[in-house]
Amino acid sequence: QVQLVESGGGLVQAGGSLRLSCTSSGRTFSSYAMGWFRLAPGKEREFVAGIKWSGGNILYADFVKGRFTISRDNAKNTVYLQMNSLKPEDTAVYYCAADALPLGWIATKTYEYEYWGQGTQVTVSS
Repeated sequence: QVQLVESGGGLVQAGGSLRLSCTSSGRTFSSYAMGWFRLAPGKEREFVAGIKWSGGNILYADFVKGRFTISRDNAKNTVYLQMNSLKPEDTAVYYCAADALPLGWIATKTYEYEYWGQGTQVTVSS
């Protein structure tokens, strides 16, 4: 069983930065594609960013391009989300997810990910 644990959330002012981390207990972490999603009040869970096992294939949602950076360290079983220039509309619970059976593209749908973390709250004040 794979367990994902997020950390790094918190309260930050608009324009500030946060770095989220997600550590996996799985032995085969390096073979998984990893994704970050977020869930804001009144909205559906949405894809934020994804990264393939090698780190060479990355995809971002349009609303975070140029502001967020996803990366991974397979030696540490950890994926990161560096969030800069944060906006109040970025306020949400952020989840990391693992796609244990990745195909040729980065999955963007929630049902394509088999494992999920418990989420970490990010609040951006104006």
